[in-house]
Amino acid sequence: MSAAIPRLRGVLSPVLTPFNANLDPDPERFLAHCRKLVNAGVGLAVFGTNSEANSLSVREKLDLLEYLLDHGIPAERLMPGTGCCALSDSVTLTRAAVAKGCGGVLMLPPFYYKEVSVDGLFKSYSEIIQRVGDANLRLYLYHIPPVAVVPISAELIERLIKAYPGTVAGIKDSSGDWGHTEMLLQNFQSDSFDVFCGSEVFLLRNMRGGGAGCITATANTNAPAIMDLYNTWRMPGADGKQAAITATRMVFAKLPMIASMKAVIARELNDPEWAMPRPPLMPCAPEKVDAVLAELKKLGYRYA
Repeated sequence: MSAAIPRLRGVLSPVLTPFNANLDPDPERFLAHCRKLVNAGVGLAVFGTNSEANSLSVREKLDLLEYLLDHGIPAERLMPGTGCCALSDSVTLTRAAVAKGCGGVLMLPPFYYKEVSVDGLFKSYSEIIQRVGDANLRLYLYHIPPVAVVPISAELIERLIKAYPGTVAGIKDSSGDWGHTEMLLQNFQSDSFDVFCGSEVFLLRNMRGGGAGCITATANTNAPAIMDLYNTWRMPGADGKQAAITATRMVFAKLPMIASMKAVIARELNDPEWAMPRPPLMPCAPEKVDAVLAELKKLGYRYA
């Protein structure tokens, strides 16, 4: 990776994907939301879990990425999700992201087949890296066993770092288990491998443990507060800020996260179409959104 492009650190958002009434991705709404996040200091992990990435085609992802870059979103702030079940799809997306100068890619393991071997997963990542064949590739592993079921083990990380030092640049740990994140920090965090926690619930502990930041869903809706903690984590009051952003996340999590965040944005922007996920996901019932908004108001939440 060119020295001119700094390593991705801090707070990144798996950017929500807005859809039109016909359920096609809406590039204009997507761009506006990305600009809002960038202006708040947040990096863009587009095509992550909360982006409904696996409900989007490769062509749709490529078109959205192109649209962002054509309209001034800085490539170095982007960490597109490029991990697919089909190796060739992962290569296509990763090659495009690297060619456009993205700061990194976030890569799920191939997740359809379960109980696959470490050898098989190593071979999959290795094939992608070799087929992309670009020294500018920074690949961040995406560990999310609650959803993908297929884990990224310590053995696999060790083998990949040894085989592709600098290229395998870090990991997002969405295990939801602080003990696991702590193990990653103790064993793998280094100048060339960064550990991101997968929720702001762990942000302060991750920073105190030497980590790089967090890649978190609710950066879509609570970016200023999460960024404030990241920027001031060494200062007095950090524990109180951590408690506040954790409380806000817990309110959003009372409903399915993607639908609840989209519903809140739709209300705040007075834009009902924003609330629609792509099937099989479904929107939240209005009365449940009312309850979430009431709780957020009590916490002093503001969609800024």
